Amino acid sequence: MASNSGTPSDLVIQRRDMRFGRDTPNPRWWHGGDPGRTAFFNALSSTFPLGEKFFMQSIKRYRDRTEEPLRSQIDDFMYQESMHSREHAVFNRQAEDAGYDIRPLEERTRVTVSWAKSRPHQIQLAATCALEHFTAVLAHGVLADPKYLDGVSPEALRLWRWHAIEEIEHKAVAFDTWNSVTRNLPGIRRWARRCVVMATATVRFHWVIFRNTADLLKQDGLNNFGTWMRLLGFLYGRPGPMRVLVQGAFGYMRPGFHPWHTDDRELVEGALESLNMFNEQESPA
Repeated sequence: MASNSGTPSDLVIQRRDMRFGRDTPNPRWWHGGDPGRTAFFNALSSTFPLGEKFFMQSIKRYRDRTEEPLRSQIDDFMYQESMHSREHAVFNRQAEDAGYDIRPLEERTRVTVSWAKSRPHQIQLAATCALEHFTAVLAHGVLADPKYLDGVSPEALRLWRWHAIEEIEHKAVAFDTWNSVTRNLPGIRRWARRCVVMATATVRFHWVIFRNTADLLKQDGLNNFGTWMRLLGFLYGRPGPMRVLVQGAFGYMRPGFHPWHTDDRELVEGALESLNMFNEQESPA
């Protein structure tokens, strides 16, 4: 069943306090020994602690103007995002322990977030909607296609699959908040505004992630044509995380779009079963 907003009325956004990487260090090239793929995912992770705090702030300011069940979903969203921020901060420190300087990447994120915060509050919320759609699209790929994380270290696999599960669970919270906040705007203005913000976010996202990736490859002495050709083949060929992200951006711009038009809860249930089985195997007898 679906609510009037498009979000399933029986949706559960689960609060989980999970911890990763405290006892098991990541190899330098933890993504199957591939420096390009490792650099891309490290570049992505470097944006999460500050980025997710921005998401939480942009939604929290509207919490008391919403009604149930959205108000409770906002609370659950903020809990999940706070856990993601904490765990990716640990993951980023592991990259530093492996020898990378993450500070330039974090500074680039800080500059981007500061720029976003200078926009009106509704535009900040629209930016959160766009970027949450990106994470939901990438999360679907991570859970649906094993090639996204083929050969990664076990602890990193657990982290990224857990993160993907929760991004799908709360993928419509920002969008539903946007619909609630802008309900008195003419439909064409609401649609046009979120589309312009999505286009801007798509360009900005590519710029930040690829600059971050290049920084890390430079530190490995591998910021060269061959490394980038292999990486771009992965990103835009098969499995194509950036290709499906761009496709998702165009899908987001359809009039009448809603994140739960793709109901991937069955995918989440399967991923949770495998994650829980792994946790049980790792638990001391």
